[in-house]
Amino acid sequence: MNLRDLKYLVALADHKHFGRAAAACYVSQPTLSTQIRKLEDELGVPLVERAPRKVMLTPAGREAAERARRIVAEVEQMKEAARRSQDPEAGTVRLGIFPTLAPYLLPHVVPRVLERFPHLELLLVEEKSDELLARLREGKLDAAILALPVHDDQLHAEFLFEEPFVLAVPGQHPLARRANVTLDELAEQRLLLLEDGHCLREQALDVCRVSGAHEKTGFRATSLETLRQMVAANVGATLLPVLAVKPPVAQSDNIHLLGFSDSHPSRSLAMVWRRSSAMGSFLVRLAAVVGDLPPDLLAPQCGLPAPPAATAGTTARA
Repeated sequence: MNLRDLKYLVALADHKHFGRAAAACYVSQPTLSTQIRKLEDELGVPLVERAPRKVMLTPAGREAAERARRIVAEVEQMKEAARRSQDPEAGTVRLGIFPTLAPYLLPHVVPRVLERFPHLELLLVEEKSDELLARLREGKLDAAILALPVHDDQLHAEFLFEEPFVLAVPGQHPLARRANVTLDELAEQRLLLLEDGHCLREQALDVCRVSGAHEKTGFRATSLETLRQMVAANVGATLLPVLAVKPPVAQSDNIHLLGFSDSHPSRSLAMVWRRSSAMGSFLVRLAAVVGDLPPDLLAPQCGLPAPPAATAGTTARA
């Protein structure tokens, strides 16, 4: 048994297909299949159920794959620790970020990160929060920017900043003549929300539960930009995180933004990584740069539409 064979087993567990697993490992399918059979012979149990069109792991195979995943991750951490002892601020960091934050935060922080760490290779992965957490636990990501709370004792969460929400209403809405709204007044609104799977949906629902507001039925958006367009089309109102209405995001002509005068609904953002990570001390420094945003960037622009920008905003995907 060697590390290479364990990597083959992990790839097979991930892809559930010999051909795709072999491609991911940069070997031929017969090579990977032969090594898996040798691993089965060595362990004395079948690890894989081989069907004509799909591959399933046996119970023993699933347990072996999870153990193999941890072993491979530990070896990678050993290599990373040795490399970072020579140059702690160089190398590659695989950073995850969720779609309702990525296109609005990254233009502000990536240039500053690369200026502060010129030898760093930053690989960005945009996925929904549940997928980011899964990849983080499996060692496929080094860190992820997520909304708190994160319930996992094996993960460390380094607080970054608090991002306020603003209420976005169409220009024809009765509240469009106002600069602020109270949380109680939100109870009269039926808000447009994202579909299931987005953490922003859960955050908006939390505000709804506190204020007494309800979701507008019959519509769920797949992205933040769809929500924005539906508000502009006079379909309804929604909650938007404040970074999503700041430059370089383009102004929406028929959207009026309101702050909250009596309460400050917001979401807490943190950089999260495994407590066992060999790059933990470096990730603390990286988080400090990411979280050091200008105060006015996180200040709601009460009563004003989103300011004009020279370039159009980036569309967030589902």
